[in-house]
Amino acid sequence: MKINDIKLGEINPKLSTGFQATNISKAIEIIERMKKEDATIFLTFTSNMVASGLRGLITELCKRKFVDVIITAGGSLDHDIIRSEKDYLLGDFVMNDTELHKKQINRIGNILVPNECYEYLELFMAEIFKELKGKTVSPSEMAKKIGEKGKQDSFLYWCAKNDIPVFCPGITDSAIGLQTYFFKQQNKDFVIDVTKDMGRLAQMALDAEKSGGIVLGGGISKHHAIGVNLLRGGFDYAVYVTTASPWDGSLSGARTSEGISWGKIKEQANHVTVDCDATIAFPLIMAPILGD
Repeated sequence: MKINDIKLGEINPKLSTGFQATNISKAIEIIERMKKEDATIFLTFTSNMVASGLRGLITELCKRKFVDVIITAGGSLDHDIIRSEKDYLLGDFVMNDTELHKKQINRIGNILVPNECYEYLELFMAEIFKELKGKTVSPSEMAKKIGEKGKQDSFLYWCAKNDIPVFCPGITDSAIGLQTYFFKQQNKDFVIDVTKDMGRLAQMALDAEKSGGIVLGGGISKHHAIGVNLLRGGFDYAVYVTTASPWDGSLSGARTSEGISWGKIKEQANHVTVDCDATIAFPLIMAPILGD
């Protein structure tokens, strides 16, 4: 485009700051359109999001039925259970990790998780396993059972209450997965069938007149969402928030435009990638939309 072809009067002042502020503004507009067009909204996030303060915002979205589908990693279930009962501590990104290990404290960036938190998780899951003994369940069925036993500050609680399915294809890669392994030593007939959710998830994508993706971070959560939307020709709307780089070909760093080449996002879709820490960007994106 030539400079003389640009009509300055047509520039949206909300988008005129530049850099990632412009992309945050685009993200707000796209998510507003998702809701206006009554799109089926897929929210995906990685486990560290739930270890952080974003857990509260995710819970609020589920409470308000703002999203229709959640896809996340197994650690998200761990952190949601634990943080309903135990507090995490604030540390720093540079600490003496040898000393932390001796004190039985685990570090997630600048968030500290004492081992006693996982002791509570083990006790909580023991009660869940008792109720599921002898059954074959999907990850979403287990997530719903956890939510039914959870507290009101839990996103799983509100998902169970509002019938928002929580798909967790990598559930075995978590503390819950480890506890499942221990439980199965004496209960061989208990099964978590990760393929059992595929039919329900695929049908939700196929039934969606329009679909939108809000993707925080990357990994299996992101890929499961864009992969299932491939079945319907791709997302109509997509907002990615990531700190990952695209230059190594990673899925986590792949921009929305790359998804178009796969048919996971439609060619005519409204989409944007926000290059920012989600704990910064996502509250800024959702605040004007939620009106709080």
